[in-house]
Amino acid sequence: MADKPTSGEILGVPYNFERPSIGRMLSSYWQPGEGMLVEKPFGVGYTLNLANWRSWVVVAVAGALLWHQETGTSEETGDTADEPVEVIVDDE
Repeated sequence: MADKPTSGEILGVPYNFERPSIGRMLSSYWQPGEGMLVEKPFGVGYTLNLANWRSWVVVAVAGALLWHQETGTSEETGDTADEPVEVIVDDE
């Protein structure tokens, strides 16, 4: 039986199913001089390059949106959830 390739590219999307190691994981997420997206150390697709400042902007925006969602939902679910709703049906 022929060995199947464990890494490569299909339709422009990279994949890598080699056994992950700590060194390879660290070197994949920190690549100075590369763009914002780099190939994942394990799996399919791309991930953020934490050596690029744009990646930290993305992480900060995602964190702010998550924080805003969590604080906004706790204020909205106060008294309005238990109030009755009036429904008017017009038979014209």
